[in-house]
Amino acid sequence: MLSHDRVWAAIDALAERHSLSVSGLARRAGLDSTAFNKSKRLSADGRPRWPSTESLAKIIEATGSSLDEFISLIDGRKALADALPLQRPTVPLVGFAQAGAGGFFDDAGFPVGHGWDLIELPAPAGGPAYALKVQGDSMLPLYRDGDVLIVEPGASVRKGDRVVVKTVSGEVMAKVLSRQTARTISLVSLNPAHADRELSVEEVDWVARIVWASQ
Repeated sequence: MLSHDRVWAAIDALAERHSLSVSGLARRAGLDSTAFNKSKRLSADGRPRWPSTESLAKIIEATGSSLDEFISLIDGRKALADALPLQRPTVPLVGFAQAGAGGFFDDAGFPVGHGWDLIELPAPAGGPAYALKVQGDSMLPLYRDGDVLIVEPGASVRKGDRVVVKTVSGEVMAKVLSRQTARTISLVSLNPAHADRELSVEEVDWVARIVWASQ
């Protein structure tokens, strides 16, 4: 039977499964951090207050869970749900040398073909993503050899974002976007030993925003 206590207990259990507090779960889902606090579960006159279906849908999506998983938590089958391995989404893992070579990427900056190594995402990405493995020391001190960067080519980029840029000549670099106009892209180097860059848009093959790094 569906009950107020069981629904809130399921929210608590979902947060725990993903090593989050209920406030952290709310923030991950784009909700107010107090949305699931104990004080929000009863109205001022003591009557039970139910979470909205919209907020439930958002936390299910934000944790990469399914409706069946959440219902199992409501039904009290938490032990069974916890016994199952948490399935995280996987993305292709590409080396920077491959990223710079021709034929491995489409015009939008996504890997093409099959046979790539796969890596688990630490959390669901906001859109299609893939992983780039740093090679060499050109991105020190922020990114070291062997670090993995998760990038989203389809994500919008703004001033101050860390990005991976590929030029039409095959050069691949991780920089900070300092300015973008209709004609040029200005990039700040992460490594002070490497110069900042200003490229014309004709020189740029693709730009992908870095959304997570393994260091």
